[in-house]
Amino acid sequence: MTVSAAPPLLRTLVAVEDLRVRFGRAEVVRGVSLAVRAGECVAVVGESGSGKSVTARSLLGLAGPGSTVTAGSFRIGGRDALRFGQADWRRLRGRFAGLVLQDALVSLDPLRTVAAEIAEVLAVHDVVPRARRRDRVLELLASAGVPDPEARAGQRPHELSGGLRQRVLIASAIAADPELIIADEPTTALDVTVQAQILRLLADRKAAGTALLLISHDLAVVASIADRILVMKDGRVVEEGPADEVLSDPRHPYTRTLLAAVPSAASRGTRLSAPGTPVPPRPVTDVQVLAGTGLTRAYGPRKAVDGVSFSLREGETLGVVGESGSGKTTLARLALGLLEPDDGRVTLLGRPWSGMPERARRPLRSRVQLVSQDPLGSFDPRHTVGRLVAEPLGLPRGERRDRVLDLLERVGLPPELAARHPRELSGGQRQRVAIARALGPRPDVLICDEPVSALDVSVQAQVLDLLADLQAEYGTAMLFISHDLGVVHHVSHRVLVMKDGRAVEEGEAGQVLTRPAHPYTRALVAAVPKLGSAQRNASPSKSPEERHSSMNRK
Repeated sequence: MTVSAAPPLLRTLVAVEDLRVRFGRAEVVRGVSLAVRAGECVAVVGESGSGKSVTARSLLGLAGPGSTVTAGSFRIGGRDALRFGQADWRRLRGRFAGLVLQDALVSLDPLRTVAAEIAEVLAVHDVVPRARRRDRVLELLASAGVPDPEARAGQRPHELSGGLRQRVLIASAIAADPELIIADEPTTALDVTVQAQILRLLADRKAAGTALLLISHDLAVVASIADRILVMKDGRVVEEGPADEVLSDPRHPYTRTLLAAVPSAASRGTRLSAPGTPVPPRPVTDVQVLAGTGLTRAYGPRKAVDGVSFSLREGETLGVVGESGSGKTTLARLALGLLEPDDGRVTLLGRPWSGMPERARRPLRSRVQLVSQDPLGSFDPRHTVGRLVAEPLGLPRGERRDRVLDLLERVGLPPELAARHPRELSGGQRQRVAIARALGPRPDVLICDEPVSALDVSVQAQVLDLLADLQAEYGTAMLFISHDLGVVHHVSHRVLVMKDGRAVEEGEAGQVLTRPAHPYTRALVAAVPKLGSAQRNASPSKSPEERHSSMNRK
C-alpha cells in the first residue's frame, strides 16, 4: 500500500463534484458529489436503479458502453481523472482501487481456475515474484474465508457455490493491496457467519488505512461498518451524513421508508411496504404437499445431503438456513426432482416424485416452480423478458401479453421491460423477472433459493409482501432458502437448520431463531449484523419534529 505523509484519515483518495452519467438522453446519475478518505467507509444505499452502482463504477472509468460521464471536478489518487485515458484507468484498477462486483459468476472467467484468476492480478501489477504467487493466492483465499484454499484454487467458478464465488472475487480485489476498495454488494451471496468474517476483513483493512466505498441494500451491514452514508434515489443523493445519524434519525421520507422495510422478527405479520398494515391471514392446512424422508445425496466421498427429512403443508413456509455448502441448494434440487437421491424419497401431493421417469414427472412440473439464486445464469440470454415470463404459462399467443404485463406489474416492473433482454437489467430487476416467471403457472409449491438476495430493502419488501399475498390467495406452500435470518424470521412458519449436509435443528420459527437449542444455530444467530435502535426510531409515520421530541423525552 502506498505510504502517505498525511494522517490516514485526512488523506482524500476520491473527490468528485457534480458527477453526471448519461446513456443517450437518459441521465441516470444527476449531480452526485462525494469524497472518500483513507481509513473511512462511505456507504451508498438506495433502490435498484437509483444510480448507486453506476456512480461507483464511474469512479473507475467503468460506467459502461455508451455512457457519457461529466463532472465539475474529479480527483482520484491525487490525480485529475477528467484527463485520464484508457491506459491511466487500467493502471489505476487493481493497484490503486480494487472492485468487488455483485454478480461473481459473471465477473469471474469461467475458463480459468481460481488460482489463475487471482494470479493474474499479482502478475499484471507485479505484486510478488513469480515463485511466490501460488503461496500468495492461497493466503488471499484464506483471508477471504475460503475453506481448503489448496483444493479450491484448482477449481473453476461453476464448481463453487455462490458464496464461495463471492469470496474468490473479494480475494482477487484485494490481491494488489489497493488503497481503495469499491465493493458493490460484497456480502449479497454470503451466509451470516461468512458475511461476518468478510465484514471483519473489510473492517481490518479500513483500520489499516484502506478506504472503502460500499454499495449495499443491507442496512444492517451498512450499520456495522460505515462511517458515512449517502442515500440515493432516482440518480440523486437525497440524504447524506454520519451513519449513526442517518440510521437513527433519518430526515428524508425515502430514508425512513427504507429503514421501515427491513424484515425482522418484529415485522412478522405486517406488510414491509406499508408498515403497520397486517398481511392477509395465511392459514396452514393439514394437507401435506411436499415431503422428503431420509434424503441422502453424495458427490464422490462427500455427502452434500445426509439423511435429511422435511415436510411442507399447504399454505406453509419452511425456511431453510445454514452456511454456504451446508446442503441447502442440493436439498432444493432434490425437492424439485432435478436430482435423484441416493437414498430416501420425495413425495409431491401424496404421490411419488423421486425415482420417477422424467416422462411421467413432466405433467406435474408446473406444480413446483423455482426462484433461483442466480437468475441471469438460469435465463436464456437470447430471449426477451416477455418471452421468459410467458414460456411456462401454456396460454394461447393472444392471451400471453396481458398475463405477462400483469405479472411484471405484480413484481414491481414497468411494462416496457418486456421487450428487453436479461443483461440489460439490474440485478434486482432480473430477480423480479425470475419471480414473475415462477408465479405464472400458479404453482402448489414455490421453492425459493435466495429469492430476494439481490434486492434492495424497499423492493425486497414489495416482493415479500407479494409472496405473502400469493400464499394467502392460493394456499401456495414455500420452501424458502435464505442466508438472511431476518427475512427467514419474517416469512417462515417453521425453520430447518442445516450444517454439513445434516439437519441439526428444526422447529417453529420464533423458537429456533430467538431461543436456538443447537450450538451451530446459536452461532448463526449471533453472527447476524444488528441494525439496533435505528430501525425502531425510523418509523415513516413520524415527522422529524416528533422523533426529536420523543428522543428528548428519553
